[in-house]
Amino acid sequence: MDSAAQQVEDRFGPIDVWVNAAFTTVFAPATEIRPDELRRATEVTYFGFVHGTQAALRRMLPRDRGTVVQVGSALAYRSVPLQAVYCGAKAAIRGFTDSLRCELMHDGSRVRVTMAHLPGVNTPQFSWVLTRLPRHPRPVAPVYQPEVAAEGILYAADHPERREYWIGGSTVATLLGQRFAAGLLDRYLARTGYDSQQTDEPVDPSRAVNLWKPVDDAHGADHGPHGVFDREAHSRSPQLWASRHRRPLALGAAAGGAVGAVLAAGLRGSLGAARKKRR
Repeated sequence: MDSAAQQVEDRFGPIDVWVNAAFTTVFAPATEIRPDELRRATEVTYFGFVHGTQAALRRMLPRDRGTVVQVGSALAYRSVPLQAVYCGAKAAIRGFTDSLRCELMHDGSRVRVTMAHLPGVNTPQFSWVLTRLPRHPRPVAPVYQPEVAAEGILYAADHPERREYWIGGSTVATLLGQRFAAGLLDRYLARTGYDSQQTDEPVDPSRAVNLWKPVDDAHGADHGPHGVFDREAHSRSPQLWASRHRRPLALGAAAGGAVGAVLAAGLRGSLGAARKKRR
């Protein structure tokens, strides 16, 4: 990671924004994931973020500027069945980032760190993730296009003063559900979580897997950002728009409330005057 960071700075200059997003995983019940698979998925998905963050900080801290964006997930808060290693790694990233944020604040550093928690995204990962499921894995609906995720991550990079960003209405619903009804979600996911993460198509036993090396390298081609769920994936997120414009919306709501209060007061005054006349 240090070598990569140095190459970037040698070519483009000081790093202003560093985004950690790398991951790999295994779709399977926890009891069916082998120790070497657990280790590899955790090394990439958790330690990849840690080492990347440290490489960025070694360059940002002496300059006292820069932003680190951790690409998180709703699953950092609300784990689901069949994704124990991924959920564990995402929760660990959140814990690491929260500690780091406090340390930066203690030191009075102007380096910022924020997290962007994503919903289910239509990326190619579901076509090459290591899986022991009988049917093709899929993201939990609703599914969003990767451009929605990228837009949210970019906004987080430009506005790192907020500690977290929740991207997509389903992310908000999931995190609020976990906060207020975690036990109910446990039972719901136990009943629906297996089918909702599989299509009706059987898994191709000959397909490439990216746990140990990138599929792009194995095939000599870039597969692009989109997966096989284009037909159902949403290309926009009203929640993301509202999150980006929450201050104008709050001001508008406050102004609307004030106008409503004035109108209500005027209406009450008119009704009171009418009653007096009748008397």
